[in-house]
Amino acid sequence: MSIKQVLKDNKAKLASAGISEVDAELILAFVLGVERMELHARDFELNLEQIEILDELIAKRISGKPTQYLIGHAPFRYLTFQVGSGVLIPRPESEALVDAALLEIEKIISARSQSSRAPVSIVDLGSGSGALAISIAYEAEKKNWPVTVIAVEKSDQAIEWLKRNIAACDVSVRLISGDVLEVLEGVKCDIVIANPPYVPEGDNLPELVIANEPKEALFGGGDDGLEIPRRFIQAASSLLKPGGLLIMEHHESQPLLLEAELSRGYSEINQNRDLNNRPRWISARREAE
Repeated sequence: MSIKQVLKDNKAKLASAGISEVDAELILAFVLGVERMELHARDFELNLEQIEILDELIAKRISGKPTQYLIGHAPFRYLTFQVGSGVLIPRPESEALVDAALLEIEKIISARSQSSRAPVSIVDLGSGSGALAISIAYEAEKKNWPVTVIAVEKSDQAIEWLKRNIAACDVSVRLISGDVLEVLEGVKCDIVIANPPYVPEGDNLPELVIANEPKEALFGGGDDGLEIPRRFIQAASSLLKPGGLLIMEHHESQPLLLEAELSRGYSEINQNRDLNNRPRWISARREAE
C-alpha cells in the first residue's frame, strides 16, 4: 500500500472522530522516523511491523490519547521538546512570551555600557517541560547574548521531562526543584517568566486535555483560577530587581483581576492577546520598594 493511500485512510479515520488530519501525518512520520514534511517529498515503504505500530497508534489517538504523548515530543518555536504523562504539552500560544523575554533581554543589553557583559538573569517559574526557559537560553545563545536561566519546578514527573529536554537541547539552564515561594532565597533577577496553572474551576476544557494532562499544571485554584498565579506573583515580587519585568500567561477571564493584583508594586502593566485575539499574557515592571 502506498504512503499516500495510508495517509488518506488514516486521515479519514481521524476526521470521522473529529481529530485533525495533521495528526495522521505526525504519527506516520514518527513511525517512519522522518520529518513530517518528508512524507510529501519522497516515497516510503512500510513493513509489516511499522503497519502494526501505526494502526496501534491511530487507534490510541482515536481512543483519546494526545498525539504528542503518543510520539513523545511536541514542537515549540525552533526546538522539539520531549513530553509524556505528567507534563503539560507546550502550546503555540505560549511562544509569544519568549518573544517578550527576548525583547527585554535585548533592551537590557543595549542599555548597559559596552564594557559591561554581565549576563541578563531570567527565572522561569513552574517550568514544566522547560519550553520557555530552554527556548530563551537557546535563542539568546544564538544571538551571543549573555544570559543566565533558572528553571523552577516542583513536580517530580515534570522534572524528569525537564532534565531530558535540557540535556537534549544542550543548553545552559539551571534546574531548581521546589515550590516557587520556597526556593531562590536572596536571588535577584532581571526577568521572571511564568506559565502557571491558571484554569478556573469548572472551566470547560476539552476532554482530551482533562483526561491526559496533569491537573496540577492546569487548574489555578478557586473559582477565578488565581490562587496559584497569586503565589507566582508573590514569588516574582521577591525575585525581581527594581525595574525587572514579569511576563506571565493567564486565562482569558483574568486580565482585569490580574491588573488589580499587580497594581500594588508594579507599573507599566500591559495586556497582550494571542493569535486568536484572546487575552493570553500580561507583563508588568517591578517598582522600587
